[in-house]
Amino acid sequence: MIKKTLAVVTACMMLTHLAWSQDKPNYLGQTNTITTAVPFLLIAPDARSGALGDVGAASTPDAASMHWNPAKYAFIESKAGFSASYSPWLQAIVSDINLAYVSGYYRIDDQQTIAASLLFFSLGDINFTDIQGESIGNYRPNEFSVDATYSRKFSDNWSGAVAARYIHSNLTQGVSVGGQATKPGQSVAADIAVYHQRELDWRDFEYAEFALGINISNIGSKISYSDATTDKDFIPTNLRIGPRLTLDLDDYNRLSFMLDVNKLLVPTPPVYAKDSTGSPIYVDGQPVIEAGRDPNVGPVEGMIQSWYDAPGGFEEELNEFYFSVGTEYWYNKVFAVRGGFFYENKNKGNRKYFTLGAGLKYNVFGLDFSYLIPLEQQNPLENTLRFTLSFDFNEFYN
Repeated sequence: MIKKTLAVVTACMMLTHLAWSQDKPNYLGQTNTITTAVPFLLIAPDARSGALGDVGAASTPDAASMHWNPAKYAFIESKAGFSASYSPWLQAIVSDINLAYVSGYYRIDDQQTIAASLLFFSLGDINFTDIQGESIGNYRPNEFSVDATYSRKFSDNWSGAVAARYIHSNLTQGVSVGGQATKPGQSVAADIAVYHQRELDWRDFEYAEFALGINISNIGSKISYSDATTDKDFIPTNLRIGPRLTLDLDDYNRLSFMLDVNKLLVPTPPVYAKDSTGSPIYVDGQPVIEAGRDPNVGPVEGMIQSWYDAPGGFEEELNEFYFSVGTEYWYNKVFAVRGGFFYENKNKGNRKYFTLGAGLKYNVFGLDFSYLIPLEQQNPLENTLRFTLSFDFNEFYN
């Protein structure tokens, strides 16, 4: 008991010295990336939004709205629709890793719409080996999520949606890792979203529309890959909010501008105290936190804590926001050209890239593709064309 008390007092004295010393550490400028399990849930699955810099909170509703903001479905004009998307992953290195996405919707009436989707991430064939390097089999790890949503209009300008999601992540195929048996990780989550759109009276334009979308996605339980450990990982709970402005220049030309602001609602990794040799300081088997807060909390507490737990304080919290901007031009509602930009702070992942793309729509069928140009670092989607094939079944209901 005396040893434990002395350890606590020593740790507190060290932290007090660090806090009040003239050489107080500056935690800003240090790489402190927030990581979660199942990050595939945040990958842009469709080519249209992929060409817009990963914008989607308030883009015009389409079949892939489930991923970006399911509340948009309530304002979709078609009676029913379906889309299928395919994105090669790390194409410059391997050829069998890919992301596939299928989604569909059905408008019950003028107020209500239901939709569902499947997101599947295949990691290709992997040869698992034991500690001696001997092969123990070839496996194909994969992850997927299945979603369903109900979207409803609250008024002529507002709608909301609640979505449910089942997540399955099978990365090890049951192979023992470090002497511990593994299992597929499983979780359930929900999205809560709202959407607003209204016509603007701008006399210089044939038609003008403003829209705003907010979506909190992947609100759910932590995930674990082994029964032998009590440590579980957060799934990527994410806040997405953004506006859109659409302008009809004339009867044939339409131009839209969009912005998304995102923030992961999971705890920021703290800075742990170290002794003079650089070794971590432990008290009761737990590392002493020098700056920040304990990340071992529940999902709801983690969402709240994510707003004030960065070791670098408020400025680091601001650095955790990442941004997307996109522009879309339509000619006669048949041909589209798109462009966008994605920005993430250099200490929070440093993803920066431009995106380009185009789209064609003819009666029932639509085809979109996108291309990504990285700036600061290599990207798994660079030099890759992503495709989405969509079907609009409205013609069959008229």
